[in-house]
Amino acid sequence: MTPPPSVTVSAKGAARWKQGHPWIYRSDVDAGRMPPGIVRVTDARGRFLGQALWSPTSEIRLRLLTTAEPPVDATWWTAMLMAANQRRSARTGAGAAYRVVHGEADGLPSLIVDRYGDYAVAQLLSAGLEAQRDHIVHAIRATLDPKGILLRNDASVRRHEGLAIEVVDALGSVPESVEVIEGPVRYLAAPRTGQKTGAFLDQRDNREMMGALSHGRALDLFTYNGLFALHLARTADAVVAVDSSAPALDIARRNADLNRVTNIEWREANVFDLLRELERSGQRFDTVVLDPPAFAKRKDAVERAVAGYKEINLRAMRVLAPGGVLFTASCSFHVGRAVFFDMLADAAADSGRRMALERMVGPSADHPELLAVPETGYLKGAVLRAVDP
Repeated sequence: MTPPPSVTVSAKGAARWKQGHPWIYRSDVDAGRMPPGIVRVTDARGRFLGQALWSPTSEIRLRLLTTAEPPVDATWWTAMLMAANQRRSARTGAGAAYRVVHGEADGLPSLIVDRYGDYAVAQLLSAGLEAQRDHIVHAIRATLDPKGILLRNDASVRRHEGLAIEVVDALGSVPESVEVIEGPVRYLAAPRTGQKTGAFLDQRDNREMMGALSHGRALDLFTYNGLFALHLARTADAVVAVDSSAPALDIARRNADLNRVTNIEWREANVFDLLRELERSGQRFDTVVLDPPAFAKRKDAVERAVAGYKEINLRAMRVLAPGGVLFTASCSFHVGRAVFFDMLADAAADSGRRMALERMVGPSADHPELLAVPETGYLKGAVLRAVDP
């Protein structure tokens, strides 16, 4: 096997790896013209540092894979995927839906692999990783033995890597929808067209948590395909589930039919407008779920995003019944935890309600966050209770 080409990194770049972060940026790399793929990395003195994914047009030039010398081949990728899947052993089983590989958090930067029942969906998000496509498909097949593997390579970040935007079958044929099991709930994932790789797997644990906490009259805001609503409906008397997307609500209704759930009212509306109406009319809910999309996709959008988060949280607090429970979350990476919880405190103060923080939560356990790699964590949330009379 031909050894990989070598690149040299600056002392600053080498220090990032020593501190536990796998990325080295363009300004800290000395290399000639090379195609994307695996490279051997050394410092200015020629000392071996590791093997990495090389992306020649990306601002992130190097992504560390291993500090060992053995070849990064099909056997290596398979061992890494099998280890990642073993860490999720509690989630495996017939019809399960879970994240198998969470990129950098599993030592496999820019790689996402999700399982939906008998099918696997992967995203290859860097040019260096794309050059390893055949090895990765082999590793997924060896690890999961799926009926089909779909490459959901339609994330916009691929454009920065000089890669094509595509959705292609790499093995077999993955259907438009796949029925999966989430605790006591069944739902239809959409591997080809749904958000992310087909569903929001990162909220799985929080959905099951809220299924246990919900009671009385419940309100699910930004319901999308209705997964929070389905869990709430198990223990709530009635649920109002709201989204602005008619197609998303159509799928939500199908999911309700799949579970023979009849106590959910699906409402197509703008959440900001609806919350104002509910507040004006004096309606109250014993359980509220507030799971909006990312309001800040760039750093320069944080101020406006925080204002939006504050408004919907303030109004959600005002429609909460005494003793009621509010689950609220943000998936905006650029809105950090400290900023998010400061916003909640401000919203509580302005709402005129006494809100107690009962739990601070993050994503499901199959989406781990490395302390040294903040980019692996983006979802933060809280369970709040209205403790005023």
